[in-house]
Amino acid sequence: MAASIALVQGASRGLGLEFCKHILHNKSPAAVIATCRNPEGAAELRGLAARHPGRVTVLKLDVNREEEIGGAAERIKERFGKVDLLINSSAMLHPSGRGETSLRDVSAQGIISTLTTNTVGPLVMAKYFSPLLQRGGGGFGQQPLEKAKRHSGILVNITAKVGSIGDNGLGGWYSYRMSKAALNMATRNLSIELGRSRPKVVCVSMHPGTVNTDLSRPYRRNVPEDRLFSTEQSVNCLMSIIDTLDINKTGKAYSWDGTELPW
Repeated sequence: MAASIALVQGASRGLGLEFCKHILHNKSPAAVIATCRNPEGAAELRGLAARHPGRVTVLKLDVNREEEIGGAAERIKERFGKVDLLINSSAMLHPSGRGETSLRDVSAQGIISTLTTNTVGPLVMAKYFSPLLQRGGGGFGQQPLEKAKRHSGILVNITAKVGSIGDNGLGGWYSYRMSKAALNMATRNLSIELGRSRPKVVCVSMHPGTVNTDLSRPYRRNVPEDRLFSTEQSVNCLMSIIDTLDINKTGKAYSWDGTELPW
């Protein structure tokens, strides 16, 4: 059986880079395709590839450029022929680096930029890579005994708890909240369309918790110490959930601890 293929979009740092490390260390002989906007500037990612020759492919891909996504999909199809796991990891809080605290902070360009990266990008990734997920070997998650319910691939969109409409009691962060709520809707739509297909693709959103990354830096002082996770802690939790996924769990949003998040 061919080795499983995991594609991590947004792999140069933070959660994306940690997903690459985890899969390489814990899912041998799975191969990793790591994409980012600027591979030349991704020293840690290039170092990881050098330490795992033959198992890591680094590709240039700006999630805001559809032509780059389509081109990457063609190259991956030619070389690998399939994808078993796609993780859409890249995200931005806001072009300013801080979420809006009131309406006076809102700008059309800020909303558009945030939605483009956090929502449109992952959906366009699904457009071009779902055919490769449908050709996957089902190497991640759990496969049921019933053949008709088996999946060929898994698509994971990294969301955020603040994107839950039902959980929103504080307001603020207009652009980020809206982008993640819209991403959750995209995940739900994808789960329906790709759940009808043969073979099936499992599609879920996942909240990683508050992670010690550049995105959370302006707000870390407000987070209790036991709730600020390292990237390793967060990814260990998320991969544990991915390991349990099957078609019965598609179309849902999960928190880092495995609990289901309200839409």
